[in-house]
Amino acid sequence: MNDINETPVIGEDVLEIAQAWLAEGRKVALGTIVRTWGSAPRQPGSQIAIREDGAFVGSVSGGCIEGSVIESALQAMRDRKARQLAFGVTDEQAWSAGLACGGRIVIFVEPVD
Repeated sequence: MNDINETPVIGEDVLEIAQAWLAEGRKVALGTIVRTWGSAPRQPGSQIAIREDGAFVGSVSGGCIEGSVIESALQAMRDRKARQLAFGVTDEQAWSAGLACGGRIVIFVEPVD
């Protein structure tokens, strides 16, 4: 596997890595894009796996909102509750909100066992 906080290299699967982390006794959460509107950097079904120490593999936005998703995933691991996150921008919010592409995405974040 490649270094922490990098997307998987060819042949590495986000779910396989999450399963390996679970087998090591680590806490893990998954973030999955469930819906997109307009211009979105990743398609529905794209995933990110987050470990309790903040290490992650995969991507849900190409980098613009991963930090927020990781923070939500860490909280989900602590309180054992799934959550739905929505990210989107209006023209005036484009740069400050993180999705400069102008799209909207909904991500389901869940702790996994």
